[in-house]
Amino acid sequence: MKKVLAVALCLLMIGAICCVAGCGKKADDNVLTMGTNVAFPPYEYYEGGKPVGIDVEIAEKLAEKLGMTLKVEDIAFNAIVDGVKSGKYDIGMAGMTVRPDRLENVNFSNTYAKGVQVVIVKKDSAITSVDDLGAEGATYKIGVQTATTGDAYAQDDFGSDRVTGYNAGADAVEALKTGKVDCVIIDNEPAKAFVRANEGLKILETAYADEDYAIAVAKENTELLEKINKALKELTDDGTIAQIVAKYIPAEG
Repeated sequence: MKKVLAVALCLLMIGAICCVAGCGKKADDNVLTMGTNVAFPPYEYYEGGKPVGIDVEIAEKLAEKLGMTLKVEDIAFNAIVDGVKSGKYDIGMAGMTVRPDRLENVNFSNTYAKGVQVVIVKKDSAITSVDDLGAEGATYKIGVQTATTGDAYAQDDFGSDRVTGYNAGADAVEALKTGKVDCVIIDNEPAKAFVRANEGLKILETAYADEDYAIAVAKENTELLEKINKALKELTDDGTIAQIVAKYIPAEG
């Protein structure tokens, strides 16, 4: 009898350890968890209290292809890569560009969309072109969203002392409106949304930088990366991704 009780206790202890450690598996393998920053329209934003946008819809289609259910986690942009690296989130999607520093921590899928970094200024600004920012003797203060490519590019091109990072693009735009910075460098599509919503602002005609968006996946999760790339190709070939992008970014004409 004592021997039976001892075996039972051992089994209970093993079960408890597995619950705490996860036994190397997620609590629910049928859920695809997406780490994002839901403040980047039209790629991700809230509508009726629900995350929507290009990235969200593409992620939903990817989850369907993988036979999974999508769960969106709204976090700070600069926490996405670390969250994916640690396994807290399966994927990271937030209009993310493949950069060498990010590749040190995570892998990226094939490109699914293209972005353009632009400069927002006040309509009466002395800044009339991107070149003005790098002109000899220029001291213009630049607002960016922390940890974005706009942040990295601006610091590389103009020096960190001229760049101020904000948690969200909207915060950087508010700083521009109140005179704390002279311009904001951000992706073109969110820039258009911010300019529409804030009178007295405009986007400079010349683009600051071109970039490709991809999905972050943990380095050890090569199986998921392969499945995502396969699904992305299928969604690209059948026109699904183009339809989603066109829904949020109508062709200009």
